[in-house]
Amino acid sequence: MSDINIVDAPPGIEGSGFFATSLDKVIGLARSHSLWPLPFATSCCGIEFMATMGSHYDFGRFGSERLSFSPRQADLLMVMGTIAKKMSPVLKQVYLQMAEPRWVIAVGACASSGGIFDTYSVLQGIDEIIPVDVYVPGCPPRPEAILDGFGKIQELVRNESGRRRDSDQYKEMLASYGIL
Repeated sequence: MSDINIVDAPPGIEGSGFFATSLDKVIGLARSHSLWPLPFATSCCGIEFMATMGSHYDFGRFGSERLSFSPRQADLLMVMGTIAKKMSPVLKQVYLQMAEPRWVIAVGACASSGGIFDTYSVLQGIDEIIPVDVYVPGCPPRPEAILDGFGKIQELVRNESGRRRDSDQYKEMLASYGIL
């Protein structure tokens, strides 16, 4: 049997019977492997996400097999598909109902930039109404791309300082979206 660790321990000081590191790194490690995604799927990207949840790709191996369909219990909003401008207030309300810290993935061309729907009724990217942390390209993106985007979110969560959300820069960014 090999000694392969699934998760590398954060950098710290090791000794006989003890391990010391910063609280931010331990919290980041725990959060990155216990994200509860809320899938906001409106079109074909949602079907690809369903494939990602299946046994072949096994989204659950990242600690996120528990999908949350309640914004108050989720910390990762995964927007997949075309968002009509009429739907944008609903999406923003879902985002606002999520507790901090919260992260957002825009999955597919439509959520990222409106995709092929350059019309008056389609939102040309969800970053017009809410901040986005990771963009997953593709139309529709393959499950491997969705897993790669999720890996980038895990890396961001793992390395985020506990004080970042209290910073003036973060508050200014939220204010630019009309979020107080």
